[in-house]
Amino acid sequence: MRIVKKPEERRDEILDAADELFGQKGFDGTSTNDILEKVGIARGTLYYHFKSKEDIMDALIERYNTRLMAAAREVAGHKSIPVVERIIRTVVSMNVGGGGGEEVMEHIHKPQNALMHQKIQRMIVSGLTPILADMIRDGIEEGLFNTPHPYECMEMVVIYANTVFDDGAGLTEEELAARIPALIHNIERLLGAKPGSLAPAMRMFGGEGGHE
Repeated sequence: MRIVKKPEERRDEILDAADELFGQKGFDGTSTNDILEKVGIARGTLYYHFKSKEDIMDALIERYNTRLMAAAREVAGHKSIPVVERIIRTVVSMNVGGGGGEEVMEHIHKPQNALMHQKIQRMIVSGLTPILADMIRDGIEEGLFNTPHPYECMEMVVIYANTVFDDGAGLTEEELAARIPALIHNIERLLGAKPGSLAPAMRMFGGEGGHE
């Protein structure tokens, strides 16, 4: 008996199958036939939902992005938490700089999925920057920061951190460790923050941080 599923359910089923296959075989190593076989559908059904394998990849990345940004916005919205702590928790929730969420990003760092990695990097920059900028504005109102360019400052920081501290950057532990205090120091200068006030942010990158 033929099982008829709702379009949204079938679409998610295709994405789940592609997600698993891309993780196992890479984007280039996965064919549409692989996806058809795993889901158990006809080619016409696949093309009803997606125009191509690239279209599936874009939909997967959008799904990753939605999950990541939802987690970031939820943490950032807790106004009762001090600004610096909110920033730390928000970044950690995104897995930028070594936090949680490995189950979402696990296979994107594989060499065979470089295109997926590049696309989601761009989404993280465009999505996370305004969330962080809003918290910087809160910090400005509280007298913690002093900058006329909160968005631009965070854009620079996110781009740098998302490149240098990314799992696929290829730096040694020693090279990464040397960059952490330099980054925190420069963020303080960018934001017009009191020297040492962002030391707790060291733990976003796996370092030891505390108040001076």
